[in-house]
Amino acid sequence: ALGQFMLDLHTTEHGYEEVIPPLMVRDEVLFGTNQLPKFEEDLFFTPHGDGRLGLIPTAEVPLTNLVREEITAHEKLPLRYTALTPCFRSEAGSAGRDTRGMLRQHQFYKVELVSITDQESSLAEHERMTECAEEVLKRLGLPFRTMTLCTGDMGFGARKTYDIEVWLPGQNAYREISSCSVCGDFQARRMDARYKDKDGKGNRFVHTLNGSGTAVGRALIAVIENYQNVDGSVTIPEVLRPYMGGLAKIGPK
Repeated sequence: ALGQFMLDLHTTEHGYEEVIPPLMVRDEVLFGTNQLPKFEEDLFFTPHGDGRLGLIPTAEVPLTNLVREEITAHEKLPLRYTALTPCFRSEAGSAGRDTRGMLRQHQFYKVELVSITDQESSLAEHERMTECAEEVLKRLGLPFRTMTLCTGDMGFGARKTYDIEVWLPGQNAYREISSCSVCGDFQARRMDARYKDKDGKGNRFVHTLNGSGTAVGRALIAVIENYQNVDGSVTIPEVLRPYMGGLAKIGPK
C-alpha cells in the first residue's frame, strides 16, 4: 500500500514517469552513478559469463543511466523518472541495533526519483524534487524535518544534498527516510550524457538529480510508531485506506 501510494502520487501529481528497471547491471553502469569503484565493498555481485553483474543498491543506478551515451533534445528536458524496486546493499562495516531491525537491511524496497535537466535548471529542480519527497510524509501525516548536509556528509558526487528525517517515537529521534541530491555534471561526464543547447549548435553535459521518494520500510516503521493506539492497534492513515480495502485500523484479533 505504501509503495503504490508513493508511485501514484509521483506519477499522477508530480509528473514522474514510472519505469520498471533491471535489478542487475554492468560495472560501467555502476561507475556512471559513482557506486564504482569507491563503494564496491558495499555491493552484491553475481557471476555472468566471463564477468559479473551487480545488484542495484538503488534504482538511481538504472534510471540515471537511461540517458547514458545519449544526446537529448533540449525541449525534452527535464526528464523525470520514478521506480519502486528492491535495493541490495551489503552494509559492510555496519553494526549496532539498527542492523537487527527494519532500519538497515541487506534488501529493502524504496521508491526512487531521478531527474535529468539542463545546466541552468538543476538547482530549482532539486528544490522541487525535495518538495515531492516531503509531500509523501505530509500526506501520511508524519512529523519530519529537512536538513541541508554539510560537505563532509555528502556523497562525493553531489553538489548539494537535503536529508529528510522522519520522527520515530520508539527511538525518540528523527531518522533519515529520504536523501535528495543534485550531482551537477559529475555523473553525466562518466556516462557521456549530453543535451543539445537551446540554439541547437552545441552539446552540453546534462545535470542529474536523485532522491528517495521514499524508503518504504522506514515509512512503515514511522506509520506504525506514530499511529499506534493505547490498545496496541494501529490506525491506518486516510491516504492509505483506498489501498487496503477501506480498512481503518489493524490490530490483534
